[in-house]
Amino acid sequence: MSITTQPPHALPLREFVPLLALLIALVALSIDAMMPALDQIGTALQSSGPKENQLIISVMFAGFTCGQVIFSPISDTTGRKPMIILGLAIFMLGTLICIFAETSTTLLLGRFLEGLGISSPRTVSMALVRDLYAGRHMARIMSMVMALFILVPVIAPTLGQLILNLSHWRMIFILLLLTAVLVMVWFGLRQPETLSPNHRHPFSLSRLKSLFTEALSHPITRTYTVANGLIFGAFLGYLVSAQTIFQHLYHLGSAFPFYFGLMALSVGFASISNAKLVMRFGMRLLTIVALIGTVVTATVCLLVISWSANPLSLTGFILWGFLSFFCIGILMGNVTALALEPMGHLAGVASSVVGGLSSLMAVSLGTAIGQAFNGSVVPLISSFAVLNSVALITVLWCQARTAES
Repeated sequence: MSITTQPPHALPLREFVPLLALLIALVALSIDAMMPALDQIGTALQSSGPKENQLIISVMFAGFTCGQVIFSPISDTTGRKPMIILGLAIFMLGTLICIFAETSTTLLLGRFLEGLGISSPRTVSMALVRDLYAGRHMARIMSMVMALFILVPVIAPTLGQLILNLSHWRMIFILLLLTAVLVMVWFGLRQPETLSPNHRHPFSLSRLKSLFTEALSHPITRTYTVANGLIFGAFLGYLVSAQTIFQHLYHLGSAFPFYFGLMALSVGFASISNAKLVMRFGMRLLTIVALIGTVVTATVCLLVISWSANPLSLTGFILWGFLSFFCIGILMGNVTALALEPMGHLAGVASSVVGGLSSLMAVSLGTAIGQAFNGSVVPLISSFAVLNSVALITVLWCQARTAES
C-alpha cells in the first residue's frame, strides 16, 4: 500500500498526523510544562525536597502504566473512539483535582488520574494507526507524528516558565484542561472509527488472558517490548531528574526551559530523519545502529568523566544529551512498530501489552534512576550505557534466532 493511498476510515494525512501528534503530545505537555514549577509546587504543598518533587512526574507515569492494560483491550470490543474519549474525560477529572489541590497527597491523586486517563489516547491511538497501516508505513507515520510531537517538549517548559512568571502554577493545569477539551472536540468530530464491527470481539477475562498470552508468546513482540522498556526507562530517568540536574546541579534557574528544549530538538531531528531513512534501510537496521550509538556515546562520556578531575560541564552534558536523544528519536517509532508488526489481528491487546509492560519497566527504572541522583550526572549516563546495552543484546539475540528459524 502506498503511503499516499488513504485506507478506509482514514483522515487525510495532513489532518491525521497533527491530530495524532496532539493526542500523544498531551503526555509530554503534562510532564514538560510542569517541570519549571516543581519547586514552587513542592514549597506550596510542603514537600520534603527535590526527590519528593520528582514524584509529581513519576506518579503520573504510574497511572499511565495502569491505564494501558485497561483501555486498549476494551477498545477491541467498543472501538477506538469511545475509549480515547473516555480517557480524555478521566484526564480532565484528574486535572481538575490538581487545580484545586491543597495537599501533596491530593495533587498526586490528580496526577495519577491524569496518567490513567492520558494512557488511553496515547496507547489506543497506536492501535488506531495499526488498524490503518503496517510495517514500514506505520513506522513512517509514527516518525511523522513524532516530528510534530517533539515541538511540545521543546516549547512546553518555556510555556510553563512563562506562566509562572505571569501567574500561578495552577494556571499550568488550567492550560492542560483547555488543551484536553480542544483535543476531545477535534477528535470526536473529525476522526472516523477505524475498527469495523466485524473485527470487534466480545469482552471476557478468559479471552483477554488468552490474547495477552498470545501476544507475549510471540518472540518478536516480547523482545521489542522488553527493549522498549529498557530504552524508555533510561529516557524516563532523564525526564524525572532533568529539573534537578539543570536547576540544582547546573544552577540554571529560569534558563532551564531553554536547555531542556535544546536537547529535545535532537529527538525531533531524529524523527524527521527516520521518516525517510526507515523506507530505505528498514526498522531493524536503524534500531541496531541507534542502540550502538547510544551505548557508545554514554560510554565515551563516562570515560571522559573518569579521566577528568572535574564534574561534567554543562556543555559536555548538552553534547551527550543531543547525541543520545538523536538515537532515542530513531528508536521511539521503530521499536514500537517492530513490536506491533506481527500483531495486526489483535492490535488493541498488543498495544496494551507493549505499552503496559514497557511502561511498567520504564517507570520502575526511571524512578530508581531519578532517586539515585547523587549530585552528579554519572547515575543517569550510566543508566543509558547499561540499559541500552541490554536492549541491544536482546534485539541482536532475537534477530539471530529469527534468522535461524
